[in-house]
Amino acid sequence: MKYLKKLKQIVYKYRHAWVLLYAFIYMPWFMYLERRPSVHYFTIHSSLDDYIPFVEYFIIPYFLWFLFIAVVAGYFFFTSRTDFYRLAAFLCTGMTLFLIICTVFPNGLHLRPETFVRENIFTDMVRFLYRTDTPTNVLPSIHVFNSIGAAIAVAHSQPLKKYKKTRYAAYITSFLIILSTMFLKQHSVTDVIAAFAMACVIYPFIYAAETRKAARFSHQPI
Repeated sequence: MKYLKKLKQIVYKYRHAWVLLYAFIYMPWFMYLERRPSVHYFTIHSSLDDYIPFVEYFIIPYFLWFLFIAVVAGYFFFTSRTDFYRLAAFLCTGMTLFLIICTVFPNGLHLRPETFVRENIFTDMVRFLYRTDTPTNVLPSIHVFNSIGAAIAVAHSQPLKKYKKTRYAAYITSFLIILSTMFLKQHSVTDVIAAFAMACVIYPFIYAAETRKAARFSHQPI
């Protein structure tokens, strides 16, 4: 009976875990987009893409994205339900818009190099990435958008404001991940700009409104 009571307390404490069910919406939809047959893809390309060299070493921050998002989301999951909900709302809104955009506007890239100048463990990792991730459904870049979202969540966290090094580490990691998408030829500059634009549209609804509300209440007479 004591264990059942403790289990109920844990379930209640982490009841916000229901947000993770979004994966059952996102993943089937995304997999469908990746595999749907007979689709004409619009090629995404910017003239700036031609000036960005391929640098295989960026595979490290690119793969670090998975750990980065998991750590940031996990931190807020266990420390602040409010911050977790805001981060989840930001990410899920953006990922849903991404799915809708790619559904009605199938898009893809032709930026990946056919051969590599150097052969090393990093180019082997890039080959693995290219084999497992198709160059389609790229606009806007979810790698970029989610990195922006994680950085914003860290910036708005009151407990993290006193940990300057932690915040700067998050910002630098986010910046390197964003760069990696272009230097690995996984995304066009256009995809990155679109991700920033989407973040700018969503941000006022999730974070700016809360900031204005907090400022308004802080000026209320006691």
